[in-house]
Amino acid sequence: MKICIVGAGAIGGYIGAKLAQSDAQVTLIARGAHLEALQTQGLKLLTTDGSEVLIKNVVATQDIQAVGPQDVVIVALKAQSVANIAPVLPVLYGPETMVVTAQNGVPWWYFRKQDGPYENQRIQAIDPDGVIEAHIPVDRVIGCVVYPAAELAAPGVVRHLEGDRFSLGELDGTKTERIQQLSKVLRKAGIKALVRTQIRNELWVKLWGNLAFNPISAITRATLEQICQYPLTRSLARNMMLEAQAIAEKLGVEFGVTLEQRIDGAEKVGAHKTSMLQDIELGRPTEVDALVGAVAELGRLTNTPTPHIDAVYASVKLLERSLLA
Repeated sequence: MKICIVGAGAIGGYIGAKLAQSDAQVTLIARGAHLEALQTQGLKLLTTDGSEVLIKNVVATQDIQAVGPQDVVIVALKAQSVANIAPVLPVLYGPETMVVTAQNGVPWWYFRKQDGPYENQRIQAIDPDGVIEAHIPVDRVIGCVVYPAAELAAPGVVRHLEGDRFSLGELDGTKTERIQQLSKVLRKAGIKALVRTQIRNELWVKLWGNLAFNPISAITRATLEQICQYPLTRSLARNMMLEAQAIAEKLGVEFGVTLEQRIDGAEKVGAHKTSMLQDIELGRPTEVDALVGAVAELGRLTNTPTPHIDAVYASVKLLERSLLA
């Protein structure tokens, strides 16, 4: 199977490394010093048991135009970068190409292939001009919830921190032959790729914590453990999550865990800096629109008050604007 990973950073690099160790033909789209290292030295994966694996049977390039049609395109960029790359993705499509969207937050396709009053609703915080949807046809999309944690330790070097589970789902909830084949390929590579019939439920469980802990950490510079153990920020996170839960339940979502279980799970991760905090520290754009702004938008759509979410969203947006000015 020919698989192109667009955005071969930490998570994309981890997926690429695992797939390349099986019999998949892997192409990594990267840039800068990371790309140069991939091309000259190969991809080094630092595993959770302390071992190192050097992988050289991958193609690394910045030129998507030169790659050719793929069986699977895994878009592993952060949500705020997808609109910029979407217009060039069609050169990777063959008749049956699947596009796996591996972003955090509310995805642009959320209301597609879902009966209900919002079926044709576009989420403005994610895809205001429809650029993403125009270039990633919804029939190609496979939803994905990413659980592993990884980091780019150095150019060409990915450190896997924890987890190996990815949940996959057709947008209409069916277990198609194509998604089962994709799951099989990923499982052969050592990735727990579970096929879910209710991918939106699982998406919300992860988003539930991210929409609170990520922005709070960006503002306070605190770790997950600190946020959960300090009563005032724990209460703030809880209030944001209650607002989000009210929205999700109006949209028909069922949570498989309780709110306190979700907070306790975040606390157990320990002294971990969220990805949003890392972006703030590096002066980079954040995922705040996908993680927080989109939820606030869904609140307005469902007539659900979101005062805590709105206040935190405004604070992070100003912080981001100040840092990027």
